[in-house]
Amino acid sequence: MKNIRCLVIAALFIIFVSFTSVYYTESRENKGIKQDVKEQAVSTKYKDVRIKKFPIAVQCWTFRKFSFFETIKKVKDLGIQYLQPYPGQVLGEDMPKARFDHNLDDEQIRLVKSRLRENSIRLVSYGVVNFENNEESLRKVFDFAKKMRIRTIVTEPRFDDYSLIERLVKDYNINIAIHNHPEPSKYARPETVLEHVKGLDERIGSCADTGHWMRTGVNPVNALRLLKGRILDVHLKDLNEFGTKSAYDVPFGQGKANIHDILAELTLQNYHGYLSIEHEKREDIDNPSPAIRKGVEYIKSITYFEEHDEILKRSDGRYSKHGWNHYGPGYFELDEKKGIIKGQGGMGLFWYSVKKYKDFTIELDFKCSEKNTNSGIFLRIPDIPTNNDYIYHSFEIQIYDSGDGIHKTGAVYDAEPPRVDAFKEPGEWNHFKITFKGDRIQVELNNTEVIDWNAEPRGKVKDFAKEGYIGLQNHDSRSPGYFRNIFIKELK
Repeated sequence: MKNIRCLVIAALFIIFVSFTSVYYTESRENKGIKQDVKEQAVSTKYKDVRIKKFPIAVQCWTFRKFSFFETIKKVKDLGIQYLQPYPGQVLGEDMPKARFDHNLDDEQIRLVKSRLRENSIRLVSYGVVNFENNEESLRKVFDFAKKMRIRTIVTEPRFDDYSLIERLVKDYNINIAIHNHPEPSKYARPETVLEHVKGLDERIGSCADTGHWMRTGVNPVNALRLLKGRILDVHLKDLNEFGTKSAYDVPFGQGKANIHDILAELTLQNYHGYLSIEHEKREDIDNPSPAIRKGVEYIKSITYFEEHDEILKRSDGRYSKHGWNHYGPGYFELDEKKGIIKGQGGMGLFWYSVKKYKDFTIELDFKCSEKNTNSGIFLRIPDIPTNNDYIYHSFEIQIYDSGDGIHKTGAVYDAEPPRVDAFKEPGEWNHFKITFKGDRIQVELNNTEVIDWNAEPRGKVKDFAKEGYIGLQNHDSRSPGYFRNIFIKELK
């Protein structure tokens, strides 16, 4: 009996040691991941990031003192077109017993759609909504989202088995975003969200609430970096204090969240969702609009591409070549997720056919696979390309690191050489900023001015138009060029 007791104690000791070893190993790994994330955030030069323009929505909890229909009007007055409703808001001031949620009947849904249409407002997400881990409960919410054309359901599941959620996400092609309330909420920390979505369909991810992270003592930028690739929605908040549960909302840019770096990190991640503004300050509950208006103004002030059009467009998280045509041999291959195009085949022209541009600034990133990568950006192509004649009537800003003078990267091809070499090594991304206003061409390569020239017919160019199309050249498949982040701004 004594021997058996000793064996049992020994077995329990081994189990305890094994468990403790695993626990601390996992803890060290988590700490290691978090430390890596912190080090990467510190080393990233966020001040140099060209912040993209993100679509802005309003979380209806901001206007929780008002009805859903009143909220529609207030959001329209703010100039915002997108909404994230939550379950439980009074539907209409003359319908105090009706609530906006996934239990609306068909007549109420028709009324909601009508009000949204009248005010040019669109629902883009819904939550925070909870459901049971059974098909009936989940399908009710998914069916409602499908009827309302909602792309993302925001939730905080009380259960850990996401297999049924994943199946319905695939069936409906609707996202599930896990929201984080502050501690002691289950998903307060980003590590917990990541652990639950790891390995699942990419349409299951995070609804990143920056304010609640701050209340928990989590740096929002570090959290975003940890959740890279899994961020499907953002509840954007700025708070007066960090690490305090009693902290309250302030207009963006006036608090401790560091909104600039948050948007810079989302830009670097190529985030394609909405910034859902949620202003919860109790003292502003009667009229949150002034704080929202100030916050939106701040966002615009730090958005580099606020007045630009992105002409390699994306929708529902996927890029497409819609609006672009190709003339000549070869083609451009598109990574629909990353938004990177790669030249292939013989020498041809990939041109944006939506409109002609007169005076404009175009900005884009390009990368050479080798030193002899050959490509370029054509400006003001006068007519629809049907033969090679366009090369004699439009200027090309050259990409060819191996060239000399008027044939080198940064040159106006065959016409004007760059003042200095400012291109990076093959494999690194470069940035072009090209301005064509009147007859003046200015080219900045990696923030260095390389061309400032009053254009005239020269070299191969016999004449040039006052307006025309934009085009990118593909040359060959041996040393392809890559492009991404193509933005254009018309100048008045």
